[in-house]
Amino acid sequence: MEIRHLHYFMAVCEELHFTKAAEKLGISQPTLSQQIRVLEDEVGMPLFDRIGKKIVLTEAGSMLLSYGTEILDTLQNVKDAIKDLQDMKSGHIRIGIMPSDLDYRITQLVIDFHQKFPKVKLKIMSSIEIVRQVLENEVDIGIGINVVPNDRLVTIPLCREQYVLTVSEEHPMANRESIDIAELKNLPVIMYPEGFFGREIVEDTVKKHGFQLNSVLETSSVTSIINLVKANIGATVQPYPLIKEMNDPTLHIIHIQDDAPSRSLSIIYRVDRYVSQATKALIKQIEVYFQG
Repeated sequence: MEIRHLHYFMAVCEELHFTKAAEKLGISQPTLSQQIRVLEDEVGMPLFDRIGKKIVLTEAGSMLLSYGTEILDTLQNVKDAIKDLQDMKSGHIRIGIMPSDLDYRITQLVIDFHQKFPKVKLKIMSSIEIVRQVLENEVDIGIGINVVPNDRLVTIPLCREQYVLTVSEEHPMANRESIDIAELKNLPVIMYPEGFFGREIVEDTVKKHGFQLNSVLETSSVTSIINLVKANIGATVQPYPLIKEMNDPTLHIIHIQDDAPSRSLSIIYRVDRYVSQATKALIKQIEVYFQG
């Protein structure tokens, strides 16, 4: 079995269409079909069921897809390791991070890393599905929130961050330095929609105290949330370091006493992934940055 056969097979698996897969590979459709038949002859079983114009994986095809993915990942790890030996300061790193932290927290971290490793290309992707992105190799490392232990992941704890109530300088509570968590009951707040990590963390905490948030406005953008708070439409509950990093004098931070919501941040990457020297340096810099 040749590696190119695996690449051809994987392309058909992705497209489930021979013509589209051939176009993606830059070869003719008859050539691709012939190469897949060679592969099927070698494994001794059909890999695809052809139903009219549609194709689906057979049981043997599904098995080859699973093992083929591992083989190609391992091959890429070998290439990355050799490249790393040739030039320890080059390459590219894909990072997954929550949108709010990308917008407000890691600019200086990126600047510092670029100054140390100017030849390393960083691709920073905002997502609320960081664990999935890491597991599916869409990113090399992620900064995850409340990561559940997983045998397929290396997890490096960074820090735990408490949430605070944030209001405008004209809000009735703007003269308060702290509140009890029970005072959040019935307080008009602006939050992420249900299902977002930031929303669920706070909701899970207040539910333990017998109530739900009084969400009067919801948006998936932290920038919009903050602008609405500054317009005194309502308050919001966000991680303290995030609000502190904004350094906005028109915002007032009120600490939550007796069981404030909190989140844990961790660096995550796949157990079977090769970690380059540049990536190790970035991980170390992220640890220092967030723990500091």
